[in-house]
Amino acid sequence: MRAMILAAGLGTRLRPLTNDRPKALVEVAGRTLLEITLFRLREFGVREVIINVHHFADMVVDYLKKNDNFGMRIEVSHEPELLDTGGGLKKAAWFFLENSAGGDEPFILHNVDVISTIDLGRMAQFHRENQVLATLAVQERETSRYLLFGPQIGDQQMQLCGRRAGSEQQPELVRAAREVQALAFSGIHIISPRFLSMMTEEGSFSIIASYLRLASRGEDICAFRADEYYWRDLGRPESVAQAERDFESKVFS
Repeated sequence: MRAMILAAGLGTRLRPLTNDRPKALVEVAGRTLLEITLFRLREFGVREVIINVHHFADMVVDYLKKNDNFGMRIEVSHEPELLDTGGGLKKAAWFFLENSAGGDEPFILHNVDVISTIDLGRMAQFHRENQVLATLAVQERETSRYLLFGPQIGDQQMQLCGRRAGSEQQPELVRAAREVQALAFSGIHIISPRFLSMMTEEGSFSIIASYLRLASRGEDICAFRADEYYWRDLGRPESVAQAERDFESKVFS
């Protein structure tokens, strides 16, 4: 199984920690976010990874070289201009298509600035068993932006059907469902390679825009409930400090 780590962002919310380094090299308990993510992926059998870079890109490249790519095959996708999550994946699509590398083997897309104990193996099995286009790890928690999921008639799986900003805004629905539940996305995806040719958006764009467009056409973008797992977004310095306390308390390792 292959993976892509999204690490190109400016890390604006993490300042001052990102004044002199990319967010991928911000440390939690003496380990960089990039190292933590790579080791998580390795735990689940991933040995080939592509990482997109932009902010302090050379520092990431040097860091990987210094650490012998942590014993993995690692490619770097340079973005002279930020391409967002969808544009970044589209630019790196060659990695998942080269020599028909994985056939129909799904791949993982993982934000570098999240830490979790989500069982990626269980998530991948769920994805394969349901034969969906993409599987998104979601939780029931407060967030500024929700994805909306609901079962289709005759189907028990929760399919993407829209989104909503905050708790008071009107929902944007792209697909009918028996009932709708607002869930928080974790920044971890399992994606079938056929999705890559279905991204018709150009330039810089969010992958969520592609998901919503495809969901409106009947493609199955499925929710993987990850409520039982530890998860933290490390987008702010105070979140990094809390993650360090969580590590010391052995909430995660």
